[in-house]
Amino acid sequence: MEIIIAKNTGLCYGVKRALKIAQETRRKREGRVATLGDLIHNPQVIEDLRSRGIDSVEDMDILRDGTVIIRSHGVSPDVYAGLRKRKLEAVDATCPIVKRIQELVARLAEEGLEIVIVGDEEHPEIKGLIGYSRGRGRIVVSEKQVETLPHKKKRAVLAQSTQDLYLFERVAAALIEKTAELQVFNTICHSTQTRQRATSELAAKVDVLFIVGGKTSSNTRKLYQISRRILPRTYFIENADQIKSRMLQRANTIGISGGASTPPEAIEAAVRKIRRNFEQPHHEESRAQ
Repeated sequence: MEIIIAKNTGLCYGVKRALKIAQETRRKREGRVATLGDLIHNPQVIEDLRSRGIDSVEDMDILRDGTVIIRSHGVSPDVYAGLRKRKLEAVDATCPIVKRIQELVARLAEEGLEIVIVGDEEHPEIKGLIGYSRGRGRIVVSEKQVETLPHKKKRAVLAQSTQDLYLFERVAAALIEKTAELQVFNTICHSTQTRQRATSELAAKVDVLFIVGGKTSSNTRKLYQISRRILPRTYFIENADQIKSRMLQRANTIGISGGASTPPEAIEAAVRKIRRNFEQPHHEESRAQ
């Protein structure tokens, strides 16, 4: 049995930066330190932060004092205003890539364009971007949804930073038929595109592929969807304990990939679980080249 780990697996720059900011903030600040929503979408990491004295709260109204860390996904301008009103100190851990998308949306809104954002309606990054759109943002989740849109003289289309590139391309192509002048901004981060490519390549050459990461992680879920299109025997797991023997039946080559918020320890735990419980006497572990 061979175990192959996808290229570029591990925490991305934005996640590493957010974690570093959170840990440094806890060391330097007295009193309560909390993140407004989960800092990143990984339950094990959030539990580790909690053990270090960094809570995750969904509603700023319950905060009376202390320091609030803005999650890596960013927030809308209204949230910053609410924190100032409550006289809560804010430390911004927004991913720089997300910050640039926010600035782009704000500029396009100033130009008076309708802004089509390809993304997940309930994702915090999208909620933040809508806040910067001044009412000009429209969320689209599929190219079929574009069919219901009216024809426009001018539009702009961009994507959630963790969106599936294949879906974004299809939506943009559909919008060309509905728009005289369409500005297209590929705002999917380079790290996301690299991981999607590496996962799809791995899915094409293994018998089974495990996608490891938090169930609420958008970029991890996209990896699962991309892999499933190629390899039906793709499994989305949050931790190694979810790997079962039935998943590995008649599998000689096992692939493992993880999202941008999946710590290396989670990947290593999955490898150990397969080795200890399911592997034949001969085994090999490698990283995709």
